[in-house]
Amino acid sequence: MTHQSWTAALAAVALALPALSTFAAPGPCERSGAPARNLVVESHIIASDTPGVELYLRNKRPADVQSFRPERVLLFVHGATYPAETAFDLSLDGFSWMDYIACRGFDVYLVDVRGYGRSTRPPEMAQPAQANPPIAGTAVAVADVGAAVDWISRHRRIDRINLLGWSWGTTIMATYAAANPERVGKLALYAPLWLRTTPLPGTGPLGAYRTVTQEQAKKRWLNGVPADQQADLIPPGWFEAWAEATWATDPDSSKQDPALLRAPNGVVQDLRDYWTAGRPYYDPAAITASTLLILAEWDQDTPLYMAQTLFPLFTHTASKRLVILGAGTHTVVMEKNRLQLLREVQLFLEE
Repeated sequence: MTHQSWTAALAAVALALPALSTFAAPGPCERSGAPARNLVVESHIIASDTPGVELYLRNKRPADVQSFRPERVLLFVHGATYPAETAFDLSLDGFSWMDYIACRGFDVYLVDVRGYGRSTRPPEMAQPAQANPPIAGTAVAVADVGAAVDWISRHRRIDRINLLGWSWGTTIMATYAAANPERVGKLALYAPLWLRTTPLPGTGPLGAYRTVTQEQAKKRWLNGVPADQQADLIPPGWFEAWAEATWATDPDSSKQDPALLRAPNGVVQDLRDYWTAGRPYYDPAAITASTLLILAEWDQDTPLYMAQTLFPLFTHTASKRLVILGAGTHTVVMEKNRLQLLREVQLFLEE
């Protein structure tokens, strides 16, 4: 067979074969159970109400959404120790909670309060902790959230947004909602904080900040979980992925062995002055937005009795709901049953 004949034969065989499709791995939307769509991711550094203090804001939204309605815009804020992005936008099994909400048509934001994550760290955090009193308390955090709400409202030309807070973040968001009812569409409180009936560990003087190791974080995470349930509560690799991402947000963590994450102590001072002293920081009756309280049964940081005590005090909300999830802790968002949390919050947001 001549070269030309051989080439012609190969061409004929190629034409007879079916075309091979290019394989594309499922994106975060498909992995989360939503239709495939592209997401836009943007990071912003915005001004706070304090000169020289800037706040980190991250946004995710569907690329095909060009107009923004208040009921489809949401802002998340973190708790007392860890930044927003390593919980709310940590990809686990191919998608994050932020992905989950954005894939369903929402314009979603997260913000780090000053002293956390990628926001400005006050100068006190570069000094020994005991050299200064506690910093970045709840009043400061509420002001930082207010700056984020104002920026988003101007950016999207809307007059209100939905708020989602975790742990201490529930106090931050609820305090803002009570003071600014016209600016809040819906209020979702994940692991809500309320008056403590048991004392906090530690009674000594507080410095500007505290430090946490990964070992301490893991021990606290599993506190209250039945011994026979601990082994499979956190899927393999998830704690390590979260810890690596979280400690990496502190530029000084790697200078210590073991690595230390710094967290402002203003929240701890407020816990002493308010929540363990029987003094509510905000008035639930002042909140008019539809409100969701959601937590898991093994939560030891904000135990079930807090939500049960708080729930009846929302006397002027448009609607309210209390959801208790089984087989989960304060950090159920990164555990095997996290989809229960994501689905319940999404149901509330979309109603």
